[in-house]
Formats: sequence, C-alpha cells, structure tokens
Amino acid sequence: MCSVPSRRCQPTHVSGYPRVIRWSDHPMARRCLMKLRFLILIALVAVMGRPALPQQPEKPLTKNQVMELVKAEMDNTQLAKSVRERGIDFEPTDDYVQALRKAGAQDVLIAALHTAKPQPLTKEQVLHLVAGGVPNERTATLVKQRGINFLADEQYLEMLRLAGANDTVLAAVREASAAATAHLVVVTLPKAEVYLDGELQGRADAQGELTMRAKPGAHTLKVSLAGKKDSEQNLTLAAPQTTRIEARLVDVPGSIRLRTLAGASISLDGASRGSADASGELVLANVPPGPHELRVSAPEKKEYLKSVTVTPGQETRVEATLQDAPPSPGQVRENPKDGLKYVWIPPGTFMMGCSPGDSECYDEEKPAHRVTISKGFWIGQTEVTVGAYKRFASQTGRQMPHPLSYDSKYKGWANDAIPMGNVQFNDARSYCQWAGGRVPTEAEWEYAARGGSPQARYGALDEVAWYSKSMLKGTAAIGVAQKRANGFGLFDTLGNVAEWVSDWYGADYYQNSPATDPQGPAGGKNRVLRGGSSYNGYPRILRVSYRDRRVHFNYDDGTGCRCVWEANYP
Repeated sequence: MCSVPSRRCQPTHVSGYPRVIRWSDHPMARRCLMKLRFLILIALVAVMGRPALPQQPEKPLTKNQVMELVKAEMDNTQLAKSVRERGIDFEPTDDYVQALRKAGAQDVLIAALHTAKPQPLTKEQVLHLVAGGVPNERTATLVKQRGINFLADEQYLEMLRLAGANDTVLAAVREASAAATAHLVVVTLPKAEVYLDGELQGRADAQGELTMRAKPGAHTLKVSLAGKKDSEQNLTLAAPQTTRIEARLVDVPGSIRLRTLAGASISLDGASRGSADASGELVLANVPPGPHELRVSAPEKKEYLKSVTVTPGQETRVEATLQDAPPSPGQVRENPKDGLKYVWIPPGTFMMGCSPGDSECYDEEKPAHRVTISKGFWIGQTEVTVGAYKRFASQTGRQMPHPLSYDSKYKGWANDAIPMGNVQFNDARSYCQWAGGRVPTEAEWEYAARGGSPQARYGALDEVAWYSKSMLKGTAAIGVAQKRANGFGLFDTLGNVAEWVSDWYGADYYQNSPATDPQGPAGGKNRVLRGGSSYNGYPRILRVSYRDRRVHFNYDDGTGCRCVWEANYP
C-alpha cells in the first residue's frame, strides 16, 4: 500500500527545468491510486449497502444505428426492447419513421421509438461508473443525457471525488441534481391541507387530490383537516417518477360528560361504560363522532334512553334525569302514614257502566261507554279500617264518628280490622288528604273495582262480597280482606261498606261524559257512593256498575271510603 510514496515513486529531474514533484505521473504511483480507489469503493459499498449494480450504461442509440439494425433484419421485438433500455439520442420525425417502415420496421419498434427515454441514473449507478474506471468525460456525458433521480448533497459529491470523479463529473452531477424533480400525488379528503417538510403545499381539490413537484429524496408528509386526526408519514421520492400516496384521515374522537343519579349504570351502543360516581358524573372518553345510543339505568327508576350525537374533538354534555319506574300491575306498597297497603293500578281503557248481559242495571248506569284512565294510580287494597282511622283522628285531633248502631258485637270501635263506617264525604276527603292521597274519581273506582273483568261481578257473590244475608247476626261489618280479591288484588270492592268517590252525582252524566279521565259533573247536591254495603246490601246493588248517592254530610253504618295516591307516590 502506497500511503506515502517510496523512493521508487520519485520523479526524475530533467536538466534545464526546475525540479517539480509530480509523483502521480510515475507508473508505480498510478498503481497506488488504483488501489486507493478500489479500497474507497469497498468502503462506500459497506456504508451504503451492496445494491445490485446495473451493468455499465450503454450509450443511447443513434438514428443511423437503428436504421442499420432494421436493415440487418434484427428482430423488431428485440430491437424495441433495446430502444426502451438504452434510449435514443434523436427525435423520430415522420420522414425518419416512414424510412424505417420502408426498411422493414414494425409497429412495435415505432411505438418504442416514440416512447423511448433512458431512465435516470441512480446514486449507486453514478458511483459505480466513477469507481469502476469509466472515463470521467463519458460519465459526465451519461449524467447529462440521462439525468439522475436523486439529490446530490456535498457528502455524496465528496464520495465521488474520492472515488476519482473530476470537476467535470461533479459539475454534471450538480446540474442534474438541480434539474431532478419528482412528482407527488396526494389522495385524501377534499379541502384537506397538505404539508411537505412542514411547508403548506396547497389544499386537495373537490376529488380529494393534490399534485405537486418536489426534489427527490426523503420527505415528511402531513395532511390536516378540521375535525380529523392529522395523517403523517415519511416517504422517499425519486425523479422523474410519480408517487401516489393515500393519506387517510380519521375523525378525532369526542367525549360525553354525563350527569345523572349516583351509582347509575351507563352503557353506550349496548356496551357497558361503567357507573356514575358519588357526585353522579361520568366522562365517556374516545367516543367516535356521530350518533350513539346512550342508556342510563338504576334500581326502581325508569330507564333513560337517548340518541346523542358526538362532535369531533368536542365534549358533549348530557343531563340524564331518572324518573321513578312505574310499578308493575298489582304491586303492593304500604303507606307509612296510615299503615294500610295500596295496590298499583296501571293506566288502561275499559267499558264503564252497565255490564254486558246485566239485566239489573238502573237507568243512571246507562249507556255503557268506553273510558280511558290515562295515568296509573295507587288505591287502597282494602277499605279504610277502624285502626287506620283511629291513627288519623289521634294525629289530627278529630273525634271518632258515632259507633255503629247495629253492631252490638264491636260497639265502641273495639275491632281495628273492620272497615270504618259512619263516615261523611268531608271526613273521607280529609282522611285521604292526611294519608297523602285523595278520594278516587268514580271512573277510577270502577276501573279498579272491575279488576279487568267486564262482568257485573268479578266472581260469585258469596265468594267476593259480604252482604245482608251473609253477615253474622248482630254485626254490620266484617273484618276486611276475608273474601276473594279481584284481578288487581283488591278486597271488598263489593259489599261490607259503600265507598265515597269524588264525583257529584248526575243521573244523565253517562250520556255525554268525557272519554278520558272523566271527573263527574261540575256541581250538584249529592256525591256518589260505589260498591254497595252490607248494611242495606241486597244482591241487586252489589254490582260494580251500581251507583248510589248521598248528600255530602249524610252517613250511616254502611258509608266508608278507600283512598288513592297519585302516580308520584310518597
């Protein structure tokens, strides 16, 4: 290795000229340079990787060469392939093409001539030419003719210089590098902003495309659009190729901030998302934009269901108020105020008035007509008992009514289980208000008393009602809930004591009463009593459609009451 020239490499001195040291002119020195270039090439290949180097580029074909080959009857397909690989250094004019056809050229060759264009040299090819011993002038000519598909930086130029490139080659590479341009087509969403290496290049058109020119080499591409997550990717461009890149833009997720009942369970699109914290709040993060089905549930509460639309990158606030869940039909609750049990009656529609096939109806029970109860309500499972009324009297300072005149067995209200009698309408209304409810309307009472049955009675009379012939001797009332209940689970809606309702009496009211939630006439002299009593309870009056009436201050052993709560129960 000749890292320092030996004495054998020293030039000889010519008499008459100054001594000039040009050791590179010596044959031994040239061999040293060749070795040095070879070692540089090995090092460069090690650094850059060992690509599959192409064969030494051949000079483009001239028009004379093509003509001679055609005249020599060279296979047109093979000749077309050579034209595409090597290119041509002339413009195939119409006269020239006509001359070729006369010489035997076929369409495949003519098409190749019109499209022939040598591929630009790669970085590895230029280095191979320089380090492989191709004369610098020839290398420079090839670079000028074919161009290059890369940007030649100073580091690469220094590699070429060390490999043996002279100034002519370096200048040709610099000029070709400045002229090298790659084409980039970005496919994305319309109006998206496209950035290359941090600089805005423009916006995608209505078809979602943007075409630009760029220097060959490595670049960073970023595409942005409001409401979408930026698309960023690294890419390498080569000249004069056109690179097509798809930049997919996905929606930026949003979030839902939910306020509801503490501990409530939350699901989104059918998937559980947890429970509200102690303050009743839960944040649902990373929710895709668009409509979603939100469900909030809690024990004894009506399920909250809402379609929520999430905006990209924004927080959507939802206030989910949970209403009390409607009870199931026949559900029983105890009223802590009076200690009695109440039954839930769901809303519904029924035929009010004279029952089908009932021949005992009075005129005021006619005509039968369809009535809708639009709201559910709670009604006493039994008539108000003596024990419950005692609690009311004690807490309100009232006197108990006059004892039952015909009740020798329970005189003095000793039996708390029998229904309360001798109750005036005003007393019944006051009791129900104290208990947290009200007196039922006539329509509510009949709807509940029927228990879903269209018949005059919901069972055989002796099975469902106490009346005069079934009573024990010497008693005007029997303890509640000893007969069979109706379909809603209510006891003694027929017999025992008649029950005040809130309606004024009108004999012809059914002729034009409202179809939904009738409240009775606006005024009158008498209030309605329903259900009949055992005091004067002969069978004909023990029917669910029977209507009795009294002035509001009148009472007897057989007048009592039953209360209702509104749907929003205590």
